[in-house]
Amino acid sequence: MIDVVIAGAGPNGLMLACELALAGIRPVVLERLTGPTTEQRANGLVGQVVRVLDRRGLYERLVQADGPPAPAEGFIFGAFPLDLRGVPKNDVFTVMVPQRRIEAMLTGRAAELGVEILRDHEVVGLEQGEKSVVVHIRGREPIEAAYLVGADGGRSAVRKLAGIGFPGVTTDTSVWLSGHVSVPDGMVAEDGGLIIEGYGKVPPFQHTRTDHGVITWAPGQVPLLNTAEWDRADKPEASLEELAASASRVVGVPVTLGPPAGPGPHLMRRLEGGNTRLAERYREGRVLLLGDAAHVHSAIGGPGLNLGLQDAVNLGWKLAAAVRGEAREGLLDTYESERRPAAERVTMHTQAQSVLIGPGAEVTALRELFGELMTMPSTRKHIADLMAGTDVVYDMGAAEGPLVGRLAPDFPGLRELTRQGRPLVIDPAGNLTPGRFADRVDTVVTGAAPAGMLVRPDGYVAWQGDTTDGLQEALSYWFERP
Repeated sequence: MIDVVIAGAGPNGLMLACELALAGIRPVVLERLTGPTTEQRANGLVGQVVRVLDRRGLYERLVQADGPPAPAEGFIFGAFPLDLRGVPKNDVFTVMVPQRRIEAMLTGRAAELGVEILRDHEVVGLEQGEKSVVVHIRGREPIEAAYLVGADGGRSAVRKLAGIGFPGVTTDTSVWLSGHVSVPDGMVAEDGGLIIEGYGKVPPFQHTRTDHGVITWAPGQVPLLNTAEWDRADKPEASLEELAASASRVVGVPVTLGPPAGPGPHLMRRLEGGNTRLAERYREGRVLLLGDAAHVHSAIGGPGLNLGLQDAVNLGWKLAAAVRGEAREGLLDTYESERRPAAERVTMHTQAQSVLIGPGAEVTALRELFGELMTMPSTRKHIADLMAGTDVVYDMGAAEGPLVGRLAPDFPGLRELTRQGRPLVIDPAGNLTPGRFADRVDTVVTGAAPAGMLVRPDGYVAWQGDTTDGLQEALSYWFERP
């Protein structure tokens, strides 16, 4: 019997597979597609997930450079520039790489860890028993596993087969066009902005909103242009001509675009409307949901992989303990209780941003007021924490302290200590001991740490203190065997 079957070889499914393999569990990944997709999806990573990847040694692989990530000096929120300079404890990290590169990196890492990825394997049915789940695959023999995880996207077959509802809101008033383009010489400013005669400059990598829609310009070897309009009477197909016409309507003057000249694959895509939905529950017996299978939302602000990849890191060590028979009752349920609030925050702020970029004079008035708020340091800090995902603090039982429930703070040596995904007792003074949990938890004595901490495999602080008071209780809460 297989330990865990993961349906979906996207970033979230691959990340979970890597986490399980680190913990000594044997996952098998099933993917209905015959090969990696070349479709343009997410354009990068935003938030504290960049630090999470760095602590697994994956950030350097992704950017192909040495050293830890640095927080961004600026970002966007609802088509407003978000100045992050001077924001205390700024956790808005960014890595602007296409999703296919993230998938390729994680596929390579999974192969190193011995993960089996089976392509052209579409899940079409499941049967749950007391100790296993049988996964039915189109045209192939069923597979029996201890657990099944649906990481198969917003239209998740696993979620539907498990009978888990997916309530939410569907909108159909917006039309988004995205395409790789070229522009005439002289239209690109020194800072990368797009100069449009009669309108002015569209800043790079920002949503620029007008009363008629939104335009976004991403310069590079193959520039990318995006537009959004509302209440279109027609249903145009995606084309270079329609993208140019849409951009012209948004800014109010003609915009000249040419076909892309750089290396492909080239994108030309049309999206109508959008969904904001959250699964009724993340678990049904031995079936769990991960990433877009559990939550879908607008892509504005790029929070999707920050949410989904952290789902995977949170679930990985808990599911591994359950497979080994070492998870206390209720441990696996903390996956939903900890990660659902994060999904609720993302669905909330993406809906709020969608309102802020909408058309109309009343939205313009709202933006004038919101723009005043964005000049306040407290507002910028609040929005930064929201976009980074640091505003969600996990409930760690009776443990207390300013670090408890948060991602462990950076200190020299932590990146190396967290590579293998082991739980850690961080001991600055040499007076902490895991006692009877010594076979399950590594103890590291280092004066570089800011405090004594119990750090879970996902990097979150489960206990903080200078003496052993409360440490054994925290260890028992998270790592007690049944």
